[in-house]
Amino acid sequence: LWRALNFTEPVVIGRPENRVRAARQNTRRSRSRQCCYYARSMSIQLHDTKQGKKVPFEPLKEGEVTMYLCGPTVYNYAHIGNARPAVVFDLLARLLRRRYKLTFARNLTDVDDKINAASVETGKPIEEITARFIKAYNDDMGALGVQMPDIEPRATEHIAEMITMISSLIEKGHAYEAEGHVLFDVGSHADYGALSRRDLREMIAGARVEVAPYKKAAQDFVLWKPSTPELPGWDSPWGRGRPGWHIECSAMAKKHLGETIDIHAGCRDLIFPHHENEFAQSRCAHDGAEFARYWVHNGFLSMDSEKMSKSLGNVLLVHEMIKTMPGELIRLALL
Repeated sequence: LWRALNFTEPVVIGRPENRVRAARQNTRRSRSRQCCYYARSMSIQLHDTKQGKKVPFEPLKEGEVTMYLCGPTVYNYAHIGNARPAVVFDLLARLLRRRYKLTFARNLTDVDDKINAASVETGKPIEEITARFIKAYNDDMGALGVQMPDIEPRATEHIAEMITMISSLIEKGHAYEAEGHVLFDVGSHADYGALSRRDLREMIAGARVEVAPYKKAAQDFVLWKPSTPELPGWDSPWGRGRPGWHIECSAMAKKHLGETIDIHAGCRDLIFPHHENEFAQSRCAHDGAEFARYWVHNGFLSMDSEKMSKSLGNVLLVHEMIKTMPGELIRLALL
């Protein structure tokens, strides 16, 4: 093993205590080299949500991996539930880089109704709010040892790509315009529900689905919606408006990583409807091509054996936590 790792023992000259110290350092280096060796030689297995089991990982292109992680909506400080996917998939990214050339994208949602509401509440411009919390998010995640992704696309910088994808979905019969909105026709995608393992007939209207009179079916979701003069908006074939949440990730992933990516990552709460809708619209826009070969999700974070949620009042902000404890400790707890 020493020869295989091209590792040579240092020659130690001096007092006995120096020789002991050097021997200990040598042991640590040896273990580190062994870890690197095993990381390169062992097969990687991932739990694929779509298949519902752990499967061997093989990238689409030999030696190269593409991974996309749904990032934050930047209207407030990140809580530790937001931090968990950043930490978990930072660890996966570090592992993948030991063997592959990884291109890792983590987006920023900087156009959203929550951001609009924060602007109204604080009286501050939207651009000021998003700039502040983008910096805060990256600083806080950095304190937890999270490395910056290779690509950090912002939704507002990809409106043209979203409009192009929406237009393609309309042309192919998978989307329709109604009262200034453009909606995805869920019934046009035969495999809808395959990722979240839900039967379309059992999806009850109103359960995390917006019910509106202009929809053909309650499950249809918004790709584009009109904006009033005081709200952010962009010109489009359907009038001045802004994108729906789900289309953002599909458009950004395609631009930076291609039509088919290796790994799509995120927290479990995104499986439905967000990732299910991404899965549907991307496949329909790309004539049935697979959007992501592996769907990988981290689990929820529990606080005193309860799920962390704003309604329970047990949400902890990373920005505040790092003032009183080491970031490494928080990272370890999240892992």
